[in-house]
Amino acid sequence: MSPFEQILDLLDREKATYRVVEHPAEGRSEEVSAVRGTTVSQGAKALVCRVKGIESPAVLAVLAGDRRADLKKVVAAVEGKKGGFAPSELAEQLTGCVVGAIPPLSLSGTLPVVVDEEFLAAHEEIAFNAGRLDRSVIMATEDYVRIVAPAVAPIAAPAVPAAVE
Repeated sequence: MSPFEQILDLLDREKATYRVVEHPAEGRSEEVSAVRGTTVSQGAKALVCRVKGIESPAVLAVLAGDRRADLKKVVAAVEGKKGGFAPSELAEQLTGCVVGAIPPLSLSGTLPVVVDEEFLAAHEEIAFNAGRLDRSVIMATEDYVRIVAPAVAPIAAPAVPAAVE
């Protein structure tokens, strides 16, 4: 079963409220948000981060598409010692998905998931590439939290104010 099929199977089994959006293959948050009809801040950016000092070799850090991860905060959220972004090859091996299509959930169940608390509080629905670059899922945030049961912590770097022209 492909990652996309695994995601839909999980959401159906868990009776989640969601919809699938087909679109041109796109991995950048700004472009795919426009096609989905969502804001960039609704997009769940999923980053595979290596963390030393925990059982798992990596964690899945999830935050808004318009934010950057604060690696020190990601490491602290999972009580690790040191961390960094996983190389693309490792991220793809651990998730079964190409970078840009990694969903904000662990399909194998082996990657701990930590989600930025502001991201979860900001929207009633979140959106993400569902294991492939040409399919997205838009789902109820409360269903995401219920199904994934992620650790929740402030892991995003402070927002940079927009430049004034």
